[in-house]
Amino acid sequence: MRHLIDPTDLTRKETEEIIDLALDIIGNREKYAEVCKGKKLATLFYEPSTRTRLSFTSAMMELGGNVIGFSDAKNTSVSKGETVADTVQVISCFADIIAMRHYEEGAALVAAMNARVPVINAGDGSHSHPTQTLTDLLTIRREIGRFDNITIGFCGDLRFGRTVHSLIKALSRYEGVKVVLIAPEQLRLPDYMKHEVCDKNGIPYVEVSTMEEVMPELDVLYMTRVQKERFLDEDEFDRLKDSFILTPEKLKDARPELRVLHPLPRVNEITVEVDKDPRAAYFRQVENGKFVRMALILTLLKWAKENPANDGVFFPEGTLRNELQCSNRRCISNMENVDTLFRPCDDGIEKHRCVYCESKPRQ
Repeated sequence: MRHLIDPTDLTRKETEEIIDLALDIIGNREKYAEVCKGKKLATLFYEPSTRTRLSFTSAMMELGGNVIGFSDAKNTSVSKGETVADTVQVISCFADIIAMRHYEEGAALVAAMNARVPVINAGDGSHSHPTQTLTDLLTIRREIGRFDNITIGFCGDLRFGRTVHSLIKALSRYEGVKVVLIAPEQLRLPDYMKHEVCDKNGIPYVEVSTMEEVMPELDVLYMTRVQKERFLDEDEFDRLKDSFILTPEKLKDARPELRVLHPLPRVNEITVEVDKDPRAAYFRQVENGKFVRMALILTLLKWAKENPANDGVFFPEGTLRNELQCSNRRCISNMENVDTLFRPCDDGIEKHRCVYCESKPRQ
């Protein structure tokens, strides 16, 4: 049995097979209308969501399956103090597959360690969002036609943006990818991502302060919102929220082949006038999310049938158990009673990083 907690849980070949399956679903909807009849998906959403939760629900229903779960943890035993580990062990009795979004970073990994059915990470704090990454990849495939030899600009909140982190990891496996990081100083991509993902995989990147200076060279512009819920200081949020706004004027020098992506929801970082531009692909991106989640559900259920044992969680050699504490207060290891786990790393900054959230150990 396999889980999807991080984009790198899938090999490049497996990722492309899921993308190809999604494309086949798009072209043959009736063929897949009953393939999950009798199966149940549990959507466990501890954090607000519109697109992701409804996308999973729609995906399972179009496959002929049923959906159970919750969209507000306040109405569940979580409000009584039930842990993630206990919740997924209970839900494993009722469902064939679980999609979970949680505000605690690393919660999806804890779920996978304790579940008896496949677990899909639908977003854990600011850490990872692998099904959005699959959505982004399917969109790039349909709009651009390739993953190799593209220049992609990430604009906005690159520090806390889990969708940005996940997509950079996925694209690091391809040749000729160039990354342009467009963000204010306070929201730049974390150093460990630059070292462990970009440098380690030979992905060239540049950091700039305006989108206008790089617009002509981009194949993809990936916009993100400045996420208020990730800020500890509301004054800092108010100061930065309007830093980068995409307008038709800023698109004047962009190539006709450019595509603008956004994981949504949008606040004001893309003006509504941009929606009329054919290069704006973010609403088409939403629909792609449904198809790729259909493909992922089918794939994980197939793997679970072939190998029902929970062998989908691995820790690298040299992982330290209960020897260090995580410095990230949003990490599940600081929120619930779980083992602390630190893996060795070679990013030139820290010797170990938290397995759950990639943060450094507490000093």
